[in-house]
Formats: sequence, C-alpha cells, structure tokens
Amino acid sequence: MSSIETPYNLLVILGPTASGKTSFATALAQKLNGEIISADSRQVYRGMDLGTGKDLEDYTINDLSIPYHLIDIVDAGYKYNVFEYQSDFFKAFEQVQKNKHLPIMCGGTGMYIESVLKKYKLINVPLNEALRAELKNKSINELESILGEFKNLHNQTDTETIPRAIRAIEIETYYSKHPDIALELPPINPLIIGVNIDRLARRKKITSRLKKRIDEGMIDEVQTLIDNGVKSEDLIYYGLEYKYLTMHVNGKITYKEMFDKLNVSIHQFAKRQMTWFRGMERKGTKIHWVDAFEPMEERIDRVMQLLSKTDQ
Repeated sequence: MSSIETPYNLLVILGPTASGKTSFATALAQKLNGEIISADSRQVYRGMDLGTGKDLEDYTINDLSIPYHLIDIVDAGYKYNVFEYQSDFFKAFEQVQKNKHLPIMCGGTGMYIESVLKKYKLINVPLNEALRAELKNKSINELESILGEFKNLHNQTDTETIPRAIRAIEIETYYSKHPDIALELPPINPLIIGVNIDRLARRKKITSRLKKRIDEGMIDEVQTLIDNGVKSEDLIYYGLEYKYLTMHVNGKITYKEMFDKLNVSIHQFAKRQMTWFRGMERKGTKIHWVDAFEPMEERIDRVMQLLSKTDQ
C-alpha cells in the first residue's frame, strides 16, 4: 500500500449501476491504504445480496481484505433512511480516520452522497399521523404535486410508491416548520471521481448482469426472505429487483414479465443516477470523470495525480 501527501480527507467514487465502481474503489483502497464506506441505499440490508449487487468478493484483492462499512447493518424489512445514513457515514468516517486510513465513499445513491457532501440539515423526523391520514387517499400524482411545492425535493425514488411519497412530504413539512435545526458534522474536503460508462455498453452490461444474478439464485433469495418473515410489501418498497421478483414469486407476473419489466426499470434507474450526478455538477460540485473501460492502472494513476494536487 502507498501513502500519499494530499489535502483531501475523503475520496468519493460515484457512478451509475454496472459501471464497475466497487472494483475501482477497492483497487484504490489497496493502493492508498483506504477503507470503503458504501453509499448504496439497499446494500445496508442483510440477506439482500444478489438483488443489491453487493459483490463482496470485490473487497478481496490478492488475498487482502479491504475493510468496508455500511453494508449489512440492518435487517431486511427495515426502512433505513437518509438521516440514518448521514449519521452512520460520519461515524464510519471518523473511525476510518482514527485507523489512520483514507475514507473512500463508493456508491450510486445520489441523495446519500449529497447528504454528506452538502451536509444536508437532517434530523430524525417523527411520524405525523394527522398528516398521514390527510394524505392516505391521494394518488401518486397528487402526492408528487404536493411534494413539488416544497423548495428542497428529495430523490425521484421518493415518488416511486405512495408510502415513500407520503414520508417525503412528512419530512419536508417538518423541515419547513423547523428552519433553525442545528447540525454539527466533521469537516470534509472531498475529491470526487465519477465512473462514466457508455450508454450502450451500460445497457448491455445491465442485461447480462441481470441474467447472471438470476442464474445465481436471485429469485431464491427473495423466496428465502419471505420465508424468513419479511413482508412482501416491504420487499416491494425497496423497488427494482425486489419489487418485480416479489411480484413474480407471489404469482402476480410471469417470469418473462418480471425479467422484461425489471430490465427496463434498471436501465431507467441508471439513467436517473446519471441525471442526478449531472445535476450535482450544475449546482457546483466538481466531479472528475474517468472512463469505465480505461485500464485500471491508468485510472488509478490519474486519481493519484489528482490527490496530490491542491488546485482542484
């Protein structure tokens, strides 16, 4: 492992699904004596492995185990949120620093990443039963319209389902009534690297990876979760793989319908991820992009050069 003099105390590796973020981040961690802090909203769940693409084998390089954080930290069925992520991230961040290692954030959940980089003013928003009762019979379009009235909108995934939309409105309503929330978080000076992958190549890789994970037992994984007591509606809440696989396991859609709908949804998800990252750039976040198909050593060398500079 190498040590390097750098003004940065956080390296961020972001990109859309299927861009090879994890293998790149772990190679950098090996080079830089780093530890990975995941920024994936679904890899926090135990037992949700194939469907979330944990690829834990990527964390071992030449028999060396790269330490990682915020993976497998809560049980499936729990509804982990961005407030908890921000808090857990900074706890992990400070622990990695105490270990005298470089924290490397790696993931594709834009809102989680921005909650750290922008230090969102987040607190554990309590339930508002009166508001929930008022909203419960509204359509998803009506809820989306209400959410759009607030200045600070959450990720588009907040309007994927009615429960998510209601919770997002509940959070924004609370923030609007408590504008002076205090927040103390450790200082960060991040270098942000984006992994870009050609759209056509990304689509091909997504479809190929989906087939592979189904062959490896992704349907059985969902059945096991249900057999172990995780409610179907909770799995559907997580979206993407768990939504359509659960519908298939429960006999609501055929295998072909499941595969086709899921394949399209993952492509759309990757597009939304890139839209989020481009939005970050428009709002002033500097992202240094590398090509997913550039040789690993060349990408690592570029990051090493960027880390040693002070005028990013």
